[in-house]
Amino acid sequence: MSEHEVIRVRDVMKADFDMVDGMDTVQMALDKNMLHVETKCLIVKKRNEDDEFGLVTLSDIARQVLAVDRAPERVNIYEIMTKPALTVSPDMDIRYCARIFSRFDLSRAPVVKNGEVVGIVSYTDMVLKGLNRKRTAT
Repeated sequence: MSEHEVIRVRDVMKADFDMVDGMDTVQMALDKNMLHVETKCLIVKKRNEDDEFGLVTLSDIARQVLAVDRAPERVNIYEIMTKPALTVSPDMDIRYCARIFSRFDLSRAPVVKNGEVVGIVSYTDMVLKGLNRKRTAT
């Protein structure tokens, strides 16, 4: 038996997240779809079965819209999104998830099971929920 308790992505992820269409404008996405501000991102829906999920962070909006003085009602999500978004499994050990984040310079990623987004995970979730849980268990 292992000495190390495995903490999985599903144990620390946020199950509430916001999805948008790539054709939505930034303004539409913020007005109608940004219900869970704590995730600090929007997941971009697939257009069809052969497509991949995209991701837009609030930092993307700040850098690519606000900082360069673009009108949010004239910028479509697809213009500023990262696609394909690197996704992780809910069954992944958060140590490996943190390594992926480090290697690919990510701050958050959609959690995908059976081709569907089931949550969003961030460094913050892994550190605050994962390490705190580990500390309280010992």
